[in-house]
Amino acid sequence: MSGAAETGEKGGLMSRKRQLGWLRSLTTAAAPSLRVVCFPHSGGSAAAFAEWASAMPPGVELLAVQYPGRSDRFIEPLVDTVSMMAAHAATELLRLPMGDYVLFGHSLGAVVAYETALALRDGGREPRRLCVSACLPPGHMTNPQVHLAPDDEFWEILQHLGGIEPGIAENDELRELLLPTLRSDLRAHATYQPPSAANPLSCPVTCYHGTGDPLVDEARLAGWAAVTEGEFALRVRAGGHFHIATETRELISDVLGRNPA
Repeated sequence: MSGAAETGEKGGLMSRKRQLGWLRSLTTAAAPSLRVVCFPHSGGSAAAFAEWASAMPPGVELLAVQYPGRSDRFIEPLVDTVSMMAAHAATELLRLPMGDYVLFGHSLGAVVAYETALALRDGGREPRRLCVSACLPPGHMTNPQVHLAPDDEFWEILQHLGGIEPGIAENDELRELLLPTLRSDLRAHATYQPPSAANPLSCPVTCYHGTGDPLVDEARLAGWAAVTEGEFALRVRAGGHFHIATETRELISDVLGRNPA
C-alpha cells in the first residue's frame, strides 16, 4: 500500500472517529419504554457498564456515556468541565425518541449525571429518576488538589483506590497514556460548582455508597437531598469506592425500582 493510500485510510478512520457521539448503546431494545443512562467515573469509559447489559430486562435500553479521550474517542481532545460534559450528553439524549430515562452516575459521573438531569428537565424531559454513586453532593470533593500531585504520587493514590488493575499499574507506557485523561477528569470534578440559580429537580434521587469508601464520608451524603423536591434515599452497599462491581444484579434491580430477581 502506498504512503498516500495509507494516509488516506488513516485520515478516513480519524474522521469517522471524530464523528462519534457521546452515547453508546450497550443493549438493543425496539421502542424501549425506559433508557438507563450510565455516566462513568474519572478515567472510565462506557465499557465500565458493559456487564450491566445482561441484567437489563426486555424493553429497557442500556446506554453509557463515552467521554472524549478514551476507547473509541481516544484521539479527541479531553473535556475538563462537568457542565460541558453534561451539555453534550443532554443534547444527544434530547434527540432520541420520547421515553423515560433513569440516569446513573458513578463518582465523577454522579455530578455529570446531575447536570444532565437539570438540562433534560429544562428541555422538558426530566428523568424518571437520578441515581448517584460514590460521590459527595455537588460542589464537594475529598482531596480536590489530587489532580495537581506529581505523577508518581498521583498514580499511587489512584492504585490505592482500586481503580487501576495491577497489569495496567505496572505498565509504564499505559500509565503515560492514562495520566492526562485521569488528571483532566479529576480536575473537572474538583473545579465543578453547581449552578446557584438552578431550581431543584422533582424526580426521586437515590444515592449509593460503598462501605469503607475512602473518598466519601457517608455522613455528608444526605446533602444530595437538596437537589430535588422529590423523594431521597440512601443505599449503603459493600464494595468500597467501586461497589458497582459487587452484587451488580441487585444494584440494577434497585436502580430500576424492582425487586431483585
